[in-house]
Amino acid sequence: MSKSNMKHKEQTEWADEATSPAKRRSIPEGLWMRCDSCSAILFKRSVENNLLVCPECQRHFRVNARQRIEQMVDPGTFEPFDENLAPLDPLEFVDLKSYKTRIEASQKKTNSKEAMHTGYAFIKGRKVVLGVMDFAFLGGSMGSVVGEKIKRATERAMEQDLPLIIVSASGGARMMESGLSLMQMAKTAAALARFDDMGGLFISVLTDPTTGGVTASFAMLGDIILAEPKALIGFAGPRVIQQTIKQDLPEGFQRSEFLLECGFVDCVVPREELRSEISSFIDYAGK
Repeated sequence: MSKSNMKHKEQTEWADEATSPAKRRSIPEGLWMRCDSCSAILFKRSVENNLLVCPECQRHFRVNARQRIEQMVDPGTFEPFDENLAPLDPLEFVDLKSYKTRIEASQKKTNSKEAMHTGYAFIKGRKVVLGVMDFAFLGGSMGSVVGEKIKRATERAMEQDLPLIIVSASGGARMMESGLSLMQMAKTAAALARFDDMGGLFISVLTDPTTGGVTASFAMLGDIILAEPKALIGFAGPRVIQQTIKQDLPEGFQRSEFLLECGFVDCVVPREELRSEISSFIDYAGK
């Protein structure tokens, strides 16, 4: 038996034993997780040590903004700004719940004021302005505060001639803010246009998922557009498109690799290589 087959057999037996009814009571909850791609039973801490990537199939699990920052930047170098900007409810929007209630629930869940974290950081010794979206906060949706934080981050990068890195993870515009949310698409695009006119370097990193108004605005305006493997990237989702055009979609439609073939992204970069790739592009651009 080959070493790889022996390893797989051992892992299977280990997982089967750990998840058997007899053993389940003795194993503390939260130690194990199941990969939603390959169905492997994984030791949670080993996945966390692997940057939240499945060691069996390389599935890139979603990470929150703080985890992303910790993975990307040099230790202890992230200096947040505009932390106290928080959303309001000018339209007094109510669906099944009020928008105010949803904001408060997301703030409690994520311990964040909004779905965008911005700050200065160093990536392999290169100083950057960094923005990271948090899908756990109302699906990473872009409302007025998210748009304002992106604009301010872009202006700081412009003023100090620093590379701008934005990591997107979003369902799109925030419907609870209606037209105010849609205005952020133009606002962020205009700020990035000024940044581009000044010769700034904008690296856009697309993660799972990056959709809707975020894809239709700043996320696709990078000088360099990177994507994590198998991330869902598009405007409307594949199910909506399929139901609209009444046709089957190609395999892997709207995934990173498909978009790379179509020229919509420049590179598909595994999470463990992201820091090195970003630092290389910064050096190549002379920033």
